[in-house]
Amino acid sequence: MIRKRIEAQILGLTGLALGGVDFENPPGDPGLFGPNSISWQVHSDFTSMLIGGVAALLIQMLHPLALAGVWDHSNFRRDMLGRLRRTGQFISGTTYGSTADAERLIARVRDIHENVRGVAPDGRPYHANDPDLLTWVHVAEVSCFLASHLRYRNPHLPEADQDRYYDEIALIAYRLGARDVPRSRKEVAAYLERMKPQLVCDERTREIADILLSNPPAVSPWAQPVSKLMLHAGVALLPDWAADMLALQKPVWQRRAIELAVGRVAPVLRWAVRNGSAHRAKRRMGLLPPNPDL
Repeated sequence: MIRKRIEAQILGLTGLALGGVDFENPPGDPGLFGPNSISWQVHSDFTSMLIGGVAALLIQMLHPLALAGVWDHSNFRRDMLGRLRRTGQFISGTTYGSTADAERLIARVRDIHENVRGVAPDGRPYHANDPDLLTWVHVAEVSCFLASHLRYRNPHLPEADQDRYYDEIALIAYRLGARDVPRSRKEVAAYLERMKPQLVCDERTREIADILLSNPPAVSPWAQPVSKLMLHAGVALLPDWAADMLALQKPVWQRRAIELAVGRVAPVLRWAVRNGSAHRAKRRMGLLPPNPDL
């Protein structure tokens, strides 16, 4: 059945491919946010989350210390699909997983971060558990998730709900050890403006961008065109200041063409996915019937 084949390709890119998180148990456990949260809503769409994740990674790498940690300690350059799955598992697990699973994932990341330390090329020491660095990574990520949701899923999301999203999702940053996390659109915009003088695009930043954009993650060759489209959409989502720094600015006509292409592909992906993390969590909460495909 074509729907199941498409779904298998999509879920193969997500953290579900790694296992280890049972989104359907224990019954009734709302996790850290619960089904009435705006975080459940924003994080539920695979298309917008993948696009936002691409933009987020490109922006995160503009911070020299964040880039140094990835460069020195990550196998991202050799295993992009694995990195995508691990990141996806953390986001979906902390959003939709049970309380125990979410807390376990947060503790595991903190433990991993404890060993991610070194000295950047500019001579500054870095540590992945540094509270200010954690805040940077968080804000770059969630601001891109929301921007992608507004562009590709729900452009009419009320401003109050946008603020509520930043307020809710700050919980994850604080649990990881961040501090002074912005919790509204106004605070996020002001934070990014303050951070711009600290950002740099150098040869290593460009190499990471080149690796990302030239190796679309896919679990089969036929899925690569869709994955490539998502990468280009992530670039098109970049704010102008970040696109200019990365020399990835796209003309208006090209951005529009990408949006139209995503607009055609996304409904098919949404139709195909019926057993993602959000669906399983809703079954845990009794909001969806048991999955008939299982």
